[in-house]
Amino acid sequence: MDHNEFFPPHDGVSLRALAAHLGVELLDDSAGDRVIRSVAPVSRAQEGQVCYLLSRKNRHELETCHASAIICDPGLANIVPSHIPVLTTKAAHAAFAMAGALLHPQAMRPVLTTSAGEGISPAAYVDPTAHLEEGVTVEPMAVIGARAHIGSGTRIGPGVVIGPDVQIGRDCSIAGGASVISALIGNGVIIHNGARIGQDGFGFAPGPRGMLKIVQVGRVVIQDNVEIGANTTVDRGAMDDTVIGEGTKIDNQVQIAHNVHIGRHCGIASGAGIAGSTKIGNGVLIGGASGINGHITIGDRVQIAAMSGVVADIPAGLIYGGIPARPMRDFLREMAEKMAQSDDRAKRKGEKTND
Repeated sequence: MDHNEFFPPHDGVSLRALAAHLGVELLDDSAGDRVIRSVAPVSRAQEGQVCYLLSRKNRHELETCHASAIICDPGLANIVPSHIPVLTTKAAHAAFAMAGALLHPQAMRPVLTTSAGEGISPAAYVDPTAHLEEGVTVEPMAVIGARAHIGSGTRIGPGVVIGPDVQIGRDCSIAGGASVISALIGNGVIIHNGARIGQDGFGFAPGPRGMLKIVQVGRVVIQDNVEIGANTTVDRGAMDDTVIGEGTKIDNQVQIAHNVHIGRHCGIASGAGIAGSTKIGNGVLIGGASGINGHITIGDRVQIAAMSGVVADIPAGLIYGGIPARPMRDFLREMAEKMAQSDDRAKRKGEKTND
């Protein structure tokens, strides 16, 4: 098993204990004493590692798999080689995520950059009026502004800027180089390197002498257990708040404009841009590089395909794609028709050339 100095293996947990922790079924209890230390992809998993299989189309990867266990749907158990113990569940992806969190807890939030450990670095600046609860870590070159409040167990990375009056809850991680101003942040929030939270929204009014700046006096409200990726930007509201709901996960390099309201447990992939004052429901999934128009409403559980352009409201529960975005069935039918027309034109051109 390869050693990873960044995220070293766990001291070890028995396969039986792992199955109990994940709530999955171990098909061969005689393998329960095997020790699991880390996770790996199927194709290169070795002894002491656990992996997961989601589809039969990946069965060829089992030829080079030497894992100590594999997690899969009960319907896939029969294709797993007999020498590999099987953990079965209808939610293999989620079970593997839980296994990774157990075996590599240090990879679940940004790690401390310096070796000094917890506490407030003498190379950081903390305003005398700021209030830090016991157990806060502040790394070198971080700046904590006046009257800021930071909860216990929160880590502030190197070079982070926390603005005046910002409130950050407990057990959060604000990674190196991020800035947080004009924001209220809940518990268990992770903000990755270089993210920008609470800067001006893009508000300007055309006038006879050019663009006139519209004052931006709102806030950013980030609820519990939100994760925000590296170099993502979340603008503060113009007069109301920009809100990100509990449990929502936002990828790297996403732009969220002023007054946007995002519901609970949404997933937004890299490169997406959401224009101002749009309201997004709960459980919405937005594919990478999608553009969402301003002042529209996206209903609960909507799914938007990557590289889509959403220009109007989408009712709850629908799957949309394309530019402009429309119901996925319509989009795929149009794409199929265009491909057929293109093939037909190419065929006619070939026939003329042969003539």
